[in-house]
Amino acid sequence: MEKEQTITWEVKDRNYYLLHGKSPLTYTLPSKHTRRFPLLHFDEEIGNQRELRYATNQSSPFVDEQDGMVTLEHIVFKDGALFVPKEKQSLQKLLSLYHPFLDKRYTEMNKVVEAKDELEDLEIEHTALHAALTMDVDHAEAILRVEEGSSVSKLSSKEIKRDVALLAKNKPKLFLALANDENVQLRNFGIKATEAQIITLSQDQRTFSWKSNGKKLMTVPFDENAYSALAAWFQTDEGLGVYKSIEKKFK
Repeated sequence: MEKEQTITWEVKDRNYYLLHGKSPLTYTLPSKHTRRFPLLHFDEEIGNQRELRYATNQSSPFVDEQDGMVTLEHIVFKDGALFVPKEKQSLQKLLSLYHPFLDKRYTEMNKVVEAKDELEDLEIEHTALHAALTMDVDHAEAILRVEEGSSVSKLSSKEIKRDVALLAKNKPKLFLALANDENVQLRNFGIKATEAQIITLSQDQRTFSWKSNGKKLMTVPFDENAYSALAAWFQTDEGLGVYKSIEKKFK
């Protein structure tokens, strides 16, 4: 008895696609059992391996259920995809139920799951865009600086708002992660303080000092990014006092 009879099976057209982002011009999936490409399915009901093969003139993909002459055919994906109409039930069952490469090299398209994933992506994009469009310029600048570096300093406020909206649209998950990262804003604050010559960073990237008197503020730990270390230091009791002092100088 075929195992699919114990499974709810819907007769319909089906689509399959290769996994891992692969989409070669053609890809041939093993369609019959050989030593090089074993095509076997373990049937739990009988406790044995059953040989598989795709024959266009047979109603079952199991060799032990095929009768008479068989017409073999290759299973070929084109541009990473394969459409199988509902009339080819033997091929569909081989691909959807039994083939050992299922969910390893290829998978069946599940429209419900894909629709759900697309909806979630759209919701994330909507959330990111709304956050970008309502975000203050300083916060937007801090996020853009992570992606674009010091060139952000040359942008106008409108250009910053435009670019951060594009970032939110094209990379919504990254944008939201950066928007919720407190250190991103603190790091940008430190960079702006340096650009405004309120504080200085030594040439060896190891020491922050006041520009006015050269007094050392902090030493950057070995192998740490200078501004990331400064952002973390701003959150200490000593660093918070310096942060507030710099903030007043900006005003």
